[in-house]
Amino acid sequence: MKKIDGSPKNLKQLLQNTKYSIHYYQREYMWQRKHIEELIDDLTSEFLEYYDPSHQRMHVADYGAYFMGSVVLAGRENAIIDGQQRFTSMTLLLMYLNNRLHAAGKKYDVVEAMIFSEAFGSKSFNINVPERDDCMNAIYNGKQYDAVDISESVANLQARYNDIVEIFPAEEIGDDALLYFCDWLIEKVFFIEIVATTEQDAHKVFVTMNDRGLSLTSTEMLKGYLLSEIKSDDVREKMNDLWKSKVLELKRDDEKGDEYFIKVWLRAQYAETIRETKAGAVNKDFDLIGGAFHKWVRDEREKIGLDCSDDYEAFIRHFAKYADVFLKIKKVETTFDDKLRYIYYNAKVSFTHQPMLLLSAINFDDTEETINTKLNLVSRFIDLLIISRVTNYRSVDYNTIKNYAFNLTKEIRNASVDDLKVKLLDTFSKEKFTVADRMSGFGLNSFTKMYIRHMLARVTSFIEESIGVTPNYCSYIDPKPKNRNPFEIEHILCDHYEWFADSGEYTDAEDFKRWRNNIGGLLLLHKSINASLNDQLYGYKLGKYTSNEGNIYTASLGNNAYQNNPQFNKFIKAHSLKFEPYNKFGKAEIEKRSILFGDLIELVWNDEMFK
Repeated sequence: MKKIDGSPKNLKQLLQNTKYSIHYYQREYMWQRKHIEELIDDLTSEFLEYYDPSHQRMHVADYGAYFMGSVVLAGRENAIIDGQQRFTSMTLLLMYLNNRLHAAGKKYDVVEAMIFSEAFGSKSFNINVPERDDCMNAIYNGKQYDAVDISESVANLQARYNDIVEIFPAEEIGDDALLYFCDWLIEKVFFIEIVATTEQDAHKVFVTMNDRGLSLTSTEMLKGYLLSEIKSDDVREKMNDLWKSKVLELKRDDEKGDEYFIKVWLRAQYAETIRETKAGAVNKDFDLIGGAFHKWVRDEREKIGLDCSDDYEAFIRHFAKYADVFLKIKKVETTFDDKLRYIYYNAKVSFTHQPMLLLSAINFDDTEETINTKLNLVSRFIDLLIISRVTNYRSVDYNTIKNYAFNLTKEIRNASVDDLKVKLLDTFSKEKFTVADRMSGFGLNSFTKMYIRHMLARVTSFIEESIGVTPNYCSYIDPKPKNRNPFEIEHILCDHYEWFADSGEYTDAEDFKRWRNNIGGLLLLHKSINASLNDQLYGYKLGKYTSNEGNIYTASLGNNAYQNNPQFNKFIKAHSLKFEPYNKFGKAEIEKRSILFGDLIELVWNDEMFK
């Protein structure tokens, strides 16, 4: 092996005016929302531990540093062998900060130079992957990238940027603190840069680091600490085998799955405190677990109840039991299981605190039946919470709801089934969950888009299930179905205000836009049908809505849905629902449909499970 150099470098030294290539076999950007959440939470928590609004920017030089691990590079072309997921994610964060700065009327040239650089009069991104360029340009310019048939990697870029927009704690790090955060990020966030002369040598370094444990993970250090406190050699060997088998299961679909689970489990079952949501607040249990959780366990062993050898053995047995429950949760988050359906629903709208809340209610001695009952109760509550907040235009993103979710975690921790019902019903009542009286003002925008699609899918599936038709929620919500013809949100009113301007029904283009986006004027349709109806008036569209390619909620706009359909009519009568067909469609009809949708929502989302 030829010469290998390793040195600490901050983000500015690594990215400013420096190009990196990624070989074709490593180009996939695979990070998911949970990885971005953890990154943003770690970085912003570390910054806020030092930041004080009374500081001048020069004080940032005295703030603590944050270590991001190693990056392995090869050859003259700076090929990234290990670290591209983190480099790409940091570039997305820099683009978010750059867009925030522009919106605030501020500029930071160094940030821009870390995103792209210029050579021979041509600008290109520093993480140089040609297939990403169109998407990266859109993100850099603050636009949504909605190209058709894009790769999973490019789709992840757009999705993770959207996650950053939602997750970043903009209230705690407002416009006044933005330049301070940028200073800290680029000057105080460090990597160890390992550079090999050849790509072959770089791969050898990468393999050696991973195979020989050059850098132990928090999971490995936690295991070492726990086993070291067990006196019996036989027990220690059994616990080691148990730990290893569960870690292998946790890492089967996610190489960081073990670390993610342990953080969730410790927060769910043991954490008592969380950092206050204000600048200068110090990190507490919840936040410390998000970093070196092995150190937190060691430091808080008395709080956890780790006193003698038997306690450490019991702790590992608890780890294994809760890992099994967690693996069940992760499975039904991605694969629909009717018996635990609400877990799947909540995952589809990216409620990432769900595993923590679910695990908090589980007791080590619970039977499988009791576990399933508790999982259903808590996931149903989350389901209600999401819709309650979203229909009031209140965010449920990671940082906004973090403290609420953690406080609820402590409230329901290890509760019996009966106590859990009482606690959840009481909390539900405090939410003052009412929908029907406000649905007339609820509509589609960048915040509600994901949730409205989910709500339309749930309501339509509920009707289908109620009339004896196989519910189709999974198809309605799947962005990449096997038949490659996904469902999309359809506006009943076409996007041509000028066609309606002379009618006097809408005061101006903005008024028309509000009514067009109202929940009462929205449906779910196959993408192919939706595209063909873009510039059509209601009279033409109605024929497509009532065809066999539609669904019952869509078809209910026409007469055919009520003819020779006794189950549908019985459903309408049983719930006193104001379904009716429409020959024309304007403001009055949208208002009626929004009220109807509100009534359907109250049938789908209610507190019956807790009574």
